[in-house]
Amino acid sequence: MEPASPPPLPPPVVAPPVPPARTWEMLCHLSALAGFVVPFGSLLGPFLVWQLKKNEFPSVDAHGKQALNFQLSCLIYALFAAILIFVLIGLPLLIAVGVFNVVCILLATIRVNNGQAWHYPLAITFFR
Repeated sequence: MEPASPPPLPPPVVAPPVPPARTWEMLCHLSALAGFVVPFGSLLGPFLVWQLKKNEFPSVDAHGKQALNFQLSCLIYALFAAILIFVLIGLPLLIAVGVFNVVCILLATIRVNNGQAWHYPLAITFFR
C-alpha cells in the first residue's frame, strides 16, 4: 500500500490592490502628521497632496478639503487653548486637542483605506 498523499494546499489569499485614488485619499489625511516634524506641516502636508492630485482624482479633492478644514479647526482650538493657559485650564485643553487630532487622523486614514466614508467631528467648514 502506498501512503496517502497530503491534501492539496489552498491557494494563497491575495489582497486586492489598493486603487491609486484611495492611496492619495489616505495621504491627504495621514500627511497631517507631518506637523510633528515640520512647523505647520499639519497644514502643508494635506494642502500639498490636495493641490497635486485634486484634478487627477475628484475624490482626493473632497478628502483634501476635509483634511484641511479639520487641521485649520484644530489650529484654532489649539490657539484658544494656548490663550487659556494663563487661566490654568489651557494646558489640559491643549493636550486634549493634540490627542483628539492624532486619533481623528488615524481613524480617517483607516476608514478611507477600508473604502468607508469619514467626516471629521468638530471641523469648521472653510473649504467646500
